Amino acid sequence: MTLATVCVLIACLLPIVCAGIAKSPGFGKPRREGGFDNRNPRAWMAGLEGWQARANAAQQNSFEALPVFIAGVVLAQQAGADQALVDGLAIAFIVLRAGYIAAYLRDVATFRSLLWAAAMACCVGLFISTAL
Repeated sequence: MTLATVCVLIACLLPIVCAGIAKSPGFGKPRREGGFDNRNPRAWMAGLEGWQARANAAQQNSFEALPVFIAGVVLAQQAGADQALVDGLAIAFIVLRAGYIAAYLRDVATFRSLLWAAAMACCVGLFISTAL
């Protein structure tokens, strides 16, 4: 298994981590006291505010970023791109996405957007690596 493949698995787990962060204050509390509502989780999540709402938004954006990243890694590896380059871009993507999530939680919007753009540049780099 390549490092890039491990990074794909990590990228697939990031939205789940974000969801857990968003839901965490509601765990162990009864629904009538604002606890997590597993019977209607989307409505419960839609009512979140502050850092919890931002964690939920980070979850959604993490799902949105997955297809481009996965496609880039798969296509680069199938095309026989330099594995060190593919691994480096994949690791950079994960590090940038982790920073993106942290920036989202801390409500640092401009920095978050820069991290998002840099992570997407890694995805573009994966596609470009297929032609090198």
